[in-house]
Amino acid sequence: MKRHLAHMLAVALLGFAAVGYAQTSGGAGNSDLKNDRKDLRQDKRDLRKDQADIHKDQRDLRHDRADARQDTRDLHKDQADLNKDRRDLRKDVKAGDKADAARDRADIRHDTKDIHKDKKDLRADRRDINHDKKDLHHDRVDARKDKKDIRHDRRDIHRDKHGK
Repeated sequence: MKRHLAHMLAVALLGFAAVGYAQTSGGAGNSDLKNDRKDLRQDKRDLRKDQADIHKDQRDLRHDRADARQDTRDLHKDQADLNKDRRDLRKDVKAGDKADAARDRADIRHDTKDIHKDKKDLRADRRDINHDKKDLHHDRVDARKDKKDIRHDRRDIHRDKHGK
């Protein structure tokens, strides 16, 4: 009977030791908690990166819009110069002033080149604006997903702590 009681105590002691080891160092519950905390840290890092990307894209969008406005102003100014040079050319041809007419024709060619350059710049700025809008949308989607992952990781941590 003493021998039987000693075996029962030894088995019970080993069982308690195994449970204690599982809870403190390498058990499944602790590993889930550890992995959930690691996931939470990674999701927070991803969220910070996405928020930084959002701010950067917003800043790029503001700059591209300002460039587009400036190119539009230049385009309107060049159109006005072109119209003025055409009026002057008609007036000079009517008056028979060949030297002034030649200068007006050169100004018209120069204004036409400026107009084409401004239109090209404006198209590039609008294309950049559209790309930045699309990139901003994707970054916002990623940030929402990271926030959702953070919520789920916190819930998993809470459940692991309380044994659910």
